[in-house]
Amino acid sequence: MVFWEGYASDELMGTFAPIVVYWLYAGMYQLLPPLDRFRLHTRKEEEQKNLVPLSSVVKGVLLQQLVQATVAQLLFLMTSKLCSTETQIQPSLPVQLMQFIVAMLVMDTWQYFVHRYMHQNKFLYRHVHSQHHKLVIPYAIGALYNHPLEGLLLDTFGGAISFLISGMTARTAVYFFCFAVVKTIDDHCGLCLPGNIFHIVFQNNTAYHDIHHQHQGTKFNYSQPFFSVWDRLLGTYMPYNLIDREEGGFEARPLKDKLI
Repeated sequence: MVFWEGYASDELMGTFAPIVVYWLYAGMYQLLPPLDRFRLHTRKEEEQKNLVPLSSVVKGVLLQQLVQATVAQLLFLMTSKLCSTETQIQPSLPVQLMQFIVAMLVMDTWQYFVHRYMHQNKFLYRHVHSQHHKLVIPYAIGALYNHPLEGLLLDTFGGAISFLISGMTARTAVYFFCFAVVKTIDDHCGLCLPGNIFHIVFQNNTAYHDIHHQHQGTKFNYSQPFFSVWDRLLGTYMPYNLIDREEGGFEARPLKDKLI
């Protein structure tokens, strides 16, 4: 039994829980003290380099989430009609764990190749993906700030395909999509906090993705949101050192001479 049983369906939770989690988790980062000694960029850099105001970022994220919720409802409606009641019985925890891993690998694969193509295709980069890179200095609330087409192709379709291929139930999908949202926000938060579980478990983390947002790294570190496997296999991995800045905080400095 889960806490929402009797109040909301798994399908409804799978649609709206990730949106609620997004604003709660990203909002937590937004409300934190400055924490300058853990930042990858100074607040002055953020103000000078970012090309879009916070209000526009919020509107862009809300638009993407509207599309995301619509597609999720259609997806759950389609799968509930195709599946019998028996196949919707919640599987054992080991099976759910395997479905999680499969979904993570599928999402990583989809996002790597779509993301990389959006950089390599000049038209798509100029008219679609460049919107996300207006946040040269990423921050948590801007994790899903994308052109609507990119949001649909990269995130929404990526989530749908991961759900379908992994075979997870709507209830398992609630946990998976919320987890994916939290990981994506963390990758864009701009902070290297001690004890951050995502930095301990995943090499694809805040500093890793920060390299991609900088001018010298836009052709590298395409992998998101979980692993760095595809970057390493296909020669787009850019290693880096995390060094202390004199004025406080950290800098993820690329090691161009050690490119894989």
